[in-house]
Amino acid sequence: MSIILDDAPALVVILPLLISAIIAFISSPRLAWFITIVTLFIHILLSIELLLSFSSFGLIIYEFGNWPPPWGISFKLDGVNIGLQLLFSAFVLITTIYSRKIFLSEIDPDDSGKAYSLWLLAIGSLNGIILTNDIFNLFVFLEISALSSISLISLGAGTNRKALLAAFNYLIIGAIGATFYVIGVGFAYAMTGTLNMNDLIIQLTQYSEGQLAIFAGMSFMLIGLMVKSAVFPLHLWLPPAYSYAPSAVSTLFAALATKAILIFFVRILYEVFSIYNSYLILFLEYILLPLSLIAIFAGTIIAIYQDDIKKLLAYSSIAQIGYITLVFSINDNSGVLAGFVHIFNHALIKGGLFMAVGYLAFSINDRVTLQSIEGLGQKFPITSYALLICGLSLIGLPLTNGFISKLYIFQALYSNEMFLTIALVALSSALAVIYFWKIVEKLFFSPKGFEASIEDPAIYIPIWIIAISIIYFGIFSSPIVEFSSIASESLIKGGTN
Repeated sequence: MSIILDDAPALVVILPLLISAIIAFISSPRLAWFITIVTLFIHILLSIELLLSFSSFGLIIYEFGNWPPPWGISFKLDGVNIGLQLLFSAFVLITTIYSRKIFLSEIDPDDSGKAYSLWLLAIGSLNGIILTNDIFNLFVFLEISALSSISLISLGAGTNRKALLAAFNYLIIGAIGATFYVIGVGFAYAMTGTLNMNDLIIQLTQYSEGQLAIFAGMSFMLIGLMVKSAVFPLHLWLPPAYSYAPSAVSTLFAALATKAILIFFVRILYEVFSIYNSYLILFLEYILLPLSLIAIFAGTIIAIYQDDIKKLLAYSSIAQIGYITLVFSINDNSGVLAGFVHIFNHALIKGGLFMAVGYLAFSINDRVTLQSIEGLGQKFPITSYALLICGLSLIGLPLTNGFISKLYIFQALYSNEMFLTIALVALSSALAVIYFWKIVEKLFFSPKGFEASIEDPAIYIPIWIIAISIIYFGIFSSPIVEFSSIASESLIKGGTN
């Protein structure tokens, strides 16, 4: 047993990847789903073990084959990723429970084994992105994630052929992002002779700020990661991917996929670029900050004019990613803390929203639009009220975790005397009320009258677990704030610790 626990950092990635290869050949939908559930239950137990180990020993570096850097590949478990790792494990288990009927209603049942194989492949690769401490190993996981994601998105073609175009868009744009990233890796390796993050930071300290090759390489890496994490204006793949993928897949992507890549993005910023302070300030103040402000307005305004609810939520995600990158651009502890708080909270909010919308689509056997949901608040009250809670959290209502996010965002901006930015963020938040009110009005205030239908507890219970979590962390926010505080302190101290 101790051997298994010692290898827990590797197993949380390797286990889903290995099982994905096995269930690809299983034709029974029920058996494929059951094996996936068992795998992810073990996965969350391993994640809890990692949390306990981190609480006892602090920083954990897992070296594959006991090969030290720069020769070997390593995983790094620290304050930056331990909280997201635990959230990731819990959320994928809940989403997989939710997916059993939803997922299988949107694909050919004979493809269920292959679908859950891709599902586990995506989970394993995203977990690898969270934990890897090697810049080329990240590229490998990005490509595994991209291939599994493209295939999962294309499964939505069973209900809407536009899913194929969405998958193709993601293939092309994702390939461009990956190319930019790997070019940057090549620059970094040519200059330093290492791919290990900790060793890379040490090696870079010998170069002055005038080394243009270093800045070119790091810039290529940042652009690639911005494409992969859908940072505005490199977000074009995200709205169609979220809109036309199967509902369970949209839930997984919206909650976790971009968040995992944002974690590595902020690592590059604060662990590597902290060596070159003038370049870091230039990037944050003149690139990331203005792009983030544009994103929160562009995403929100476009969402207001959407009729398709999944597409509306997708554009809302562009704005929410903008909030995260906005506070990351502040370059102090309060900004990074606020960014991590919103990463945690938005994962729950947007995951819950896509779950609820997916169930409505499943129930009416149609796309969920402003017209098709008229009166469904009366017909499906259990799911609709869960959606209401998630939506109220998205706009920052008190007693929800979204309010905690807005509170820390405003606090970070105020402490840095960014008063104009505070006004702009407040205006964007007010505009968000418009697109959510359109949904509420159609759901609950439509003249159409329906009698309440019997809703499936196997689907709405996972949705309500998320909704209750949103309220819980809105009242008792200390766990999220504590994880975020540990993450911000780890990053601000720099990558050599």
